[in-house]
Amino acid sequence: MHYNLADLFESIVDRVPERTALVCGKQRRRYAELEERANRLAHGLQQRGVGAGEHVALYLGNCVEYIEAMIACFKIRAVPINVNFRYVEEELRYLVDDSESVALLHHRELAPRVAVIRERCPRLRTVIAVDDGSGGAPLPEHTESYDAIVAAGSPVRDFAPRSPDDLYIIYTGGTTGMPKGVMWRQEDFFFAGMMGGNPMGAAPERPEDVAERAAAKQPQAVASAAPMIHGAGQLGTWIALLQGFEAVLVPRFDARSVWQAVQDERAVSLSIVGDAMARPLAEALDEPGVSYDLSSLFVLSSAGAILSPPVKAQLRQHFPKLVILDNFGSSETGSHGYDAGGAQPDGGIKFQMDSNTVVIDDDGHELAPGSGEIGKVALRGRVPLGYWKDPEKSARTFVEYGGVRHVLIGDFARREADGTVTVFGRGSQCINSGGEKIFPEEVEGALKSHPDVFDTLVVGVPDPRWGEKVAAIVQLRPGRQPAPEDVLAHCRKQLASYKVPRVLHVVDQVMRSPSGKADYPWAKRIATEVARG
Repeated sequence: MHYNLADLFESIVDRVPERTALVCGKQRRRYAELEERANRLAHGLQQRGVGAGEHVALYLGNCVEYIEAMIACFKIRAVPINVNFRYVEEELRYLVDDSESVALLHHRELAPRVAVIRERCPRLRTVIAVDDGSGGAPLPEHTESYDAIVAAGSPVRDFAPRSPDDLYIIYTGGTTGMPKGVMWRQEDFFFAGMMGGNPMGAAPERPEDVAERAAAKQPQAVASAAPMIHGAGQLGTWIALLQGFEAVLVPRFDARSVWQAVQDERAVSLSIVGDAMARPLAEALDEPGVSYDLSSLFVLSSAGAILSPPVKAQLRQHFPKLVILDNFGSSETGSHGYDAGGAQPDGGIKFQMDSNTVVIDDDGHELAPGSGEIGKVALRGRVPLGYWKDPEKSARTFVEYGGVRHVLIGDFARREADGTVTVFGRGSQCINSGGEKIFPEEVEGALKSHPDVFDTLVVGVPDPRWGEKVAAIVQLRPGRQPAPEDVLAHCRKQLASYKVPRVLHVVDQVMRSPSGKADYPWAKRIATEVARG
């Protein structure tokens, strides 16, 4: 047995087969059921020529079949590839072709898009449709039914030995360019990304410890509102499964559905992605006549995007005793830090990081705690192998200092005397106005604290005098129309004058990915056009 996700999952199945493993909408699976269906699908994929190391694209929304497919791939040492279900034909073609996927699973409603790109992806041999209740026309020729493959497959667990070196690939969201696949060894991802299957305790000393600990724990439900197409959703779900818990998903993000799932399953924790999910969740509780029993909920955590202070305060009005945490991490690092004090007066967010997280200067030298110097966050130890088929980007991101590989995350930060790390934001989004560094997250937090502002993104746009100036794209609450000067005056009470937006443009909706991550290229394009007049 290895630190391999299929090995670990099977060991848990053998210890707690009758526990509920997965809930998504009306779909439910016990561990034994999830195992049997994954075995059947794994055999079906093997019969269609999918072998070890080959890639299987998952063009699906949240559903139990998504998890079944991931497990099935891991069982035969194939690699599941996450594909954004919002992708249209050209985006889909790019990712299927770039990942060199030989099989593709898709929800039935997405069949027309798949049909368009299929002939343009020469490596794609097998296409499987998952029923989603959408009905419609018969499936295209050579597209097979997921349910039929599972029904015909063998339920026996008789697969070849696996390796801790088997790959886990997560394609990034692509908000700063085309999506790229982050390649992890499964053992490294288990420890670095999934926190050793034991977020609140010590890492296991041997693979067998994982199932033994799971069997000893009391069953509980752990909910995630994030989509499985991104790392945050996958991590939350797998961390739950590797503890023998019940992983609770929602088919698509909807605030009412999330709260209903938390109530119905008595979830003790809820994982979300930033304000894009937190604010609708908070406001759903303000609706007239709404009443949920959320007394089971103990922890609400955000991964992939930071919660702003105004939204945290809004949540605390409903949950005064709830533990609200920001987790720090990325597809390239997994989760390696958590909220240790929230927003700071200078605009940063303080985190308690693990021992492998350092703050370095441009030459890779570690900055001393309490020095006051701002450097770049880097993670060493268990890090990814690199980006799939992109050696140039891999060389820029995964850098060796002093004989040790580091991953450069892209955030500016300062190491404090007490060992915590104050993070200021992504260097790629940092605005340089007359030599002053302005971090968008700080300005966004000030804007979101205005009662009429629902969401916002802040970017830098060209300025002939200062190089860049601050521009804000703002989404207002329904029915609100504040004067721009009132919003800016509100910001001046919280920010130095050079940080206050010089451009403020109102849109119907701020664009974000399905996981809630900011689409800064979109915001910059809109803001630049507005600034030019």
